[in-house]
Amino acid sequence: MTTATLNKDMTVKEVLTNWPETLDVFVANGFENFRDEKQRNAVAAFLKLERAAKTKNYDLDNFLGLLQQKIDEQHNLADVTMKKTRKEGSSVNVTGLLPCPVRIPLLEGFDAFIANYTRETGFDVSYKLEAASVGADWIEENIQGIENAGDLPEVFLSAGFETFFDKQAIGRFKDQGVFRDLTNDQVNVDFADIDIRDPKKDYSIIAAVPAVFMVNHDVRGDLPVPRTWADILEPEFEQQVALPVGDFDLFNAILLAIHKEHGEEGIRKLGRCMLKSMHPSQMVKNAKRVAEEKPYVTIMPYFFTKMARMVKSLEIIWPEDGAVLSPIFMLTRSDSIDKVAPIAEFLAGKEVGEILSHRGLFPSLHPEIDNQLNFPHPWKWIGWDYIYQNDIGALIRHTNQVFEDSMNSV
Repeated sequence: MTTATLNKDMTVKEVLTNWPETLDVFVANGFENFRDEKQRNAVAAFLKLERAAKTKNYDLDNFLGLLQQKIDEQHNLADVTMKKTRKEGSSVNVTGLLPCPVRIPLLEGFDAFIANYTRETGFDVSYKLEAASVGADWIEENIQGIENAGDLPEVFLSAGFETFFDKQAIGRFKDQGVFRDLTNDQVNVDFADIDIRDPKKDYSIIAAVPAVFMVNHDVRGDLPVPRTWADILEPEFEQQVALPVGDFDLFNAILLAIHKEHGEEGIRKLGRCMLKSMHPSQMVKNAKRVAEEKPYVTIMPYFFTKMARMVKSLEIIWPEDGAVLSPIFMLTRSDSIDKVAPIAEFLAGKEVGEILSHRGLFPSLHPEIDNQLNFPHPWKWIGWDYIYQNDIGALIRHTNQVFEDSMNSV
C-alpha cells in the first residue's frame, strides 16, 4: 500500500492505482464519469492532476489538498511516515491536530526543525500531529483520560475551544498555572482591532480559521444577499443555509459567537435556517449540480473559498459584522519552558505563519506576515472576557443541544 505526497504532475491513473479511495473525491468534485471503469481507463492514464483541476476551474493547491486529506484519513499516514509516536524516555512530546490543507507542508518543515533542534540540544522529541479531520474522537482517546499535568504533552496544538476550555479535558489544568504563553506581545496588524492575546498569559494563539458566507445566485430567487450574521437568522433564510456541522472546531466557534450576541433564541434561529450539513468541499461542488437540492447560503472556512472563486454563480462574502474566528491554539507547559521555548518559537514563528496564511488562508498572528487580506476584514471574536465568564465546555454542549432540538423541530 503506497503512501506519499501528491504532486501536480501525477496522472489520475497513478493516483487511483495507489490510492483507490480517492475515487470518491474525484466523483464528488465533478468527475462523475470516473465511476465507469472503461471511461476511467480511457482518460485517467493521460490526465494529469494539474490539468484535471484546470478543467473544472479549481484551485490546484486546494484540489490536491482534498485528495491528500482523503489519503491521510484512509491510510492514517501519520502512523506510517509522518507521525512519531511517543516513546519511552522522550525528552519532549509535541501533540495536536493540524488543519488538513497545510498539515503536510507543516510536518515537512517541523521535521527538519526538530532534527536540527535535537542535534543542538540533545533532547529527543516525539510528535503526534494528526489531521484535524480526525477531530473529537482523537482528542477523547489521547487527552481526556489524562489526570496529571505531568502526563500532558509539553506542547499541544489545535483549533477550536472545546478541548482547551472544557473542564472535562485540558481546561481543568488552566487554573493550575500549567501553561504559559511564550509568544510575542506584538500581533499582526490584521488583528489590531481585537484583544486576541490571552490576558492571563496561559494560552497562545498563532493563527485563525475564519468563517465566511458563500451565496449561490443561481438559487437566490427573491431572497436578499446576507451581509451580516444577524441577516442569516432572519425568517426568510429558514432552510436556506448549509452549515459546517462536521467541522466541529469552526461550528462550535459559530455557536459561541451567535450565543454571545443573540442568546439561545439566536441558536434556535440558526438551527431553523439549516438546510443541510456538508463538508466545505461538498458545499462548492454542490453549487454546480442541478439534480440536488442546493442551499442558497453556505457558511464555510475561508480556505475553501479558493475553490469557489472560479464558479460564476458564487459570491464570497466576508460578513460586515465580522468573520467568526476559531483560534488555532498552542499550549506550552510552564514546567518545560527551558526545553520547549525554541519549539514554541518555531511554531509561532514566521515560517509556520507563512504556511498557515499563504497555503491555508488561515491568517497568522505573526507581525511580519502579509495575510493578503487587502479588503475590509472585521472579526467576530467572542473575546477573553466572555471565555472567562463562562464554562465554555458546558456552553458548547448546551448550544449544540439547543441547535439540534431547533433543527429537528423544523
